Amino acid sequence: MNAPVRRPRGPVMIDVAGTALTDEERERLLDPLVGGVILFARNYTDSDQLRALTADLRALRDPALIIAVDHEGGRVQRFRTDGFTRLPSMCSLGALWEQDHLAALEAARATGFVLASELRAHGVDLSFTPVLDLDYGCCRAIGNRAFHRDPQVIAALAQALVAGMAEAGMGAVGKHFPGHGFVEADSHHDVPVDERDFDTVWNEDIAPYRHRLGRQLAGVMPAHVIYPKADPSAEPQPAGFSPFWLKDVLRGRLGFRGVIFSDDLNMEGARVAGDIVGRAKAAYAAGCDMLLVCNRPDLAAELLDRWAPEPDADHLARLAAITPAVAPPAWLADPFVLELHTAYLQARERVGTVHDDTSTAATMTAAAIGEQRTEILRKEG
Repeated sequence: MNAPVRRPRGPVMIDVAGTALTDEERERLLDPLVGGVILFARNYTDSDQLRALTADLRALRDPALIIAVDHEGGRVQRFRTDGFTRLPSMCSLGALWEQDHLAALEAARATGFVLASELRAHGVDLSFTPVLDLDYGCCRAIGNRAFHRDPQVIAALAQALVAGMAEAGMGAVGKHFPGHGFVEADSHHDVPVDERDFDTVWNEDIAPYRHRLGRQLAGVMPAHVIYPKADPSAEPQPAGFSPFWLKDVLRGRLGFRGVIFSDDLNMEGARVAGDIVGRAKAAYAAGCDMLLVCNRPDLAAELLDRWAPEPDADHLARLAAITPAVAPPAWLADPFVLELHTAYLQARERVGTVHDDTSTAATMTAAAIGEQRTEILRKEG
């Protein structure tokens, strides 16, 4: 096996098509602009295969590429069998809160610990969780992915979940800043517009980020939602392309110092910023540190060919700090050793007691969140 190529992490996160790397994908992942890989359900068949894939990804570069996944629980959980526990939806933890606050906090912490332990034991660095959007009962994209309607309850439960993840050595990425829950439209397929004023968004949707939870997040992912009455810019853009939301509010007023990850630049809600290069330039200039391009390898290749951003020391430092600097403890060495770890077994048992009520799930299925277009492309190609 060749020695890892030494180069700093770039600002682009891309995906791969299947359960093992092709030569073309290896070459693309060595591009200096690439800094991470996001995995999907299509990249998983079983525990051994996933560990082999992540080991292969990790061996390409030094520092290693960030390996991430959308693994929230409920309908957005990419890996569900053979080494992975089926995690409850976040709204189930919110429902438990209504019955017993302490039990809900314990279950949230256990969920975060199990989530992060299982991913790290399989070589995955990061999950894009928790969802901090408020459950207004109207958003197709969010639905039961949200903890609750009350921002203080969301902050409490999310803080417990994040603490559990931290016990397993994994940072958390809050999303979708400043809030996706109020709009009915789904930014995977539409360009949502939230007509509320800034004070309303600040007092409601941004409240979880203003909570001490905000200082515990390793990353934040902004929404592909336009807020024309809250954003004073001459031509308000979706939050992920807006210097107002990312630099003035998130970095400035809230003092956030972690990594800002764009949501997928291939989503419909991102198309207002132009072609793939235009979207990348706009998101990077607005303040995003890492840009996600999912399910379109052709667009990823085009971006890597045509975009030449100036290196930025602050971006590089934040990307370098997002993953642990030390090797995982022995109990996270692999899934077999994890199965012998008492704290993990106790947490998994606690997670199993949470009643996962799916009756409030939005009409959108997990397969449609981030995977549909790739499957279509593969069938056609």
